[in-house]
Amino acid sequence: QVHVVESGGGLVQAGGSLRLSCAASGSTFSINGAGWYRQAPGNQRELVAGISSGGSTNYADSVKGRFGISRDNAKNTVNLQMNSLKPEDTAVYYCNVAACSGSYCHSYWGQGAQVTVSS
Repeated sequence: QVHVVESGGGLVQAGGSLRLSCAASGSTFSINGAGWYRQAPGNQRELVAGISSGGSTNYADSVKGRFGISRDNAKNTVNLQMNSLKPEDTAVYYCNVAACSGSYCHSYWGQGAQVTVSS
């Protein structure tokens, strides 16, 4: 079993920055791919940024140039640096990791972190 916990959410004014962190812990595993998703009220959950096991990244068009995803394999953490925040970035942000133990991989979600951007 792997536990995923997000931290770093909060309230920020438009134009400000926040850094979200995602820590995975549990039995022996390694993180394969990982991603940050968000869900605003009334909207579907959407992919914000993803990072592969090799470090390749991809971003939603709406956040390109403003958000940066990174990972620390030694600490089993995945971070999302969010700059130039806009009110439309307001949502609950979820971390998802594909944790592998040997050839067995499973997807795990965190509980979510609220990000609120005021205008």
